[in-house]
Amino acid sequence: MKKTAAFVLTGLFFLTGAVVDAAGEQAPQKVVDLANTTLAAFGADPVIVKAVRDENAKGKTLAQIQEKDAAWKAFAGHADYMKAIMDSECGTHIRKIQENAPYYTEIFVMDNQGANVAMTDKTSDYWQGDEAKFQKSYAAGAVFIDEVKFDDSTQSYQVQVSVPVMDNGKAIGAITFGIDVDKL
Repeated sequence: MKKTAAFVLTGLFFLTGAVVDAAGEQAPQKVVDLANTTLAAFGADPVIVKAVRDENAKGKTLAQIQEKDAAWKAFAGHADYMKAIMDSECGTHIRKIQENAPYYTEIFVMDNQGANVAMTDKTSDYWQGDEAKFQKSYAAGAVFIDEVKFDDSTQSYQVQVSVPVMDNGKAIGAITFGIDVDKL
């Protein structure tokens, strides 16, 4: 009986270790510091706030968003509506932010349901509302720092940092920054 218990405990130990190893790495302190200062401040940027407020006012339903999300994922290139999001006033604004910091791999802004409002590059999907980056920043009204992961599209180790977009003390959307941890 003792051998069986020891075997089970040893197996649990290795299983637990494997789970920890499979998980991503925590963001370095430089990312945490950047997230809680510079990036958090972008949540109150007037251009970003206005774009999110205007998008929220359109009153899109979740069904409409999910329909657009399906079309988005099925389209290999850049459709006109995707380019419009990138070339909008907010899209141009966040691209300038990205150009001023070579460690920003991507920036995208989401409305109150997690749908894209603006982006520097095409995202893999239109609707972020079902993902932690949106849920943990928008719903909590707090900065969310994901784990460091290898990103195939940029061929770099990056971490996504998401902050709520705030209007009069209330979260109205979120903005996500991809950070190349090796360039920071």
